[in-house]
Amino acid sequence: MEDSFESTFKVNDHKSIRDKPWVVSTFVLGFLVVLFVAGSLFNFSLTGNAVSSADIGKLAVDFANNNLLSTAGTLDSVKKVSGVYQVNMKVSDEVVSLYFTEDGKWISQGGSLYSIAGEEETGTETTTEVPKTDKPSVGLYIWSYCPYGVTALTPFAEVATLLEKYADFNVYLYYAGHGEHEVQQNKIQACIQELGYDKYWEYAETFASQIYTKCSGNISCDLKESTALMKSLGINSDVVLSCVESQGEALVAEHSAAASSVGVTGSPSLVINGVIVSASRTAEAYKTAVCSAFNNAPSECSETLSSAAASTSGNC
Repeated sequence: MEDSFESTFKVNDHKSIRDKPWVVSTFVLGFLVVLFVAGSLFNFSLTGNAVSSADIGKLAVDFANNNLLSTAGTLDSVKKVSGVYQVNMKVSDEVVSLYFTEDGKWISQGGSLYSIAGEEETGTETTTEVPKTDKPSVGLYIWSYCPYGVTALTPFAEVATLLEKYADFNVYLYYAGHGEHEVQQNKIQACIQELGYDKYWEYAETFASQIYTKCSGNISCDLKESTALMKSLGINSDVVLSCVESQGEALVAEHSAAASSVGVTGSPSLVINGVIVSASRTAEAYKTAVCSAFNNAPSECSETLSSAAASTSGNC
């Protein structure tokens, strides 16, 4: 499951929508035209097992509030339109319409499909052919406060700790869709990596397990807890925060450009040797994916890591 930044109703879009109520009806009319055309081309209604209208309403509200909306919305109504579900949500004083296939996948304005909460992930092997190299380049692309991205951060850090002598591991904080606290955290993590601190993976794991749940939506909390964590790990927080001020924006722009260059559109995305890889968000699955990209895999690849996937929770 993943967050997408391609939605017309991205975070912070609602102010402009409230200021211009006609935008909603105009967009919906235009989007329906897209759906009639796209539906006939891609047969959205036949993508898998159907979800009931009652269940799709619950799933859609959870997905939208966690990933798309800065102001929480409530369910207004659900109806079928041209073979897909139109889920209407009340956001402040407006009604926002989102569209889902019958099996519960959100349809972006461009016609792409994105999984939503409630769909189980299965499998531990990659589904894309990855070129082999002597020293693979491995990147995890996330938004720092994306609930799905955060659940990927801990297992990725575990694999990086195991194999960092043999491969290049980086976390790319390529987008902030949840507020200024996420902008700040993206810069902090980008700077810790840029400055070469060897405690980054410990920082990442502790951020995921403690700071994310405590500070989501609170920029002051994020700064206070991140600073305390850096100090506890021996990371010079003054140097990192100076980097945040002087280089943070440029570093995140580089991360965003890297995401665009390989076609990343969702958090989390695993990229190995320039190829987006599909793998379950577990340490064992990530290790298997990385180890398959070596010309000669190191002995550490024989170690068995956890196959347990963390549950996704929390509002962003």
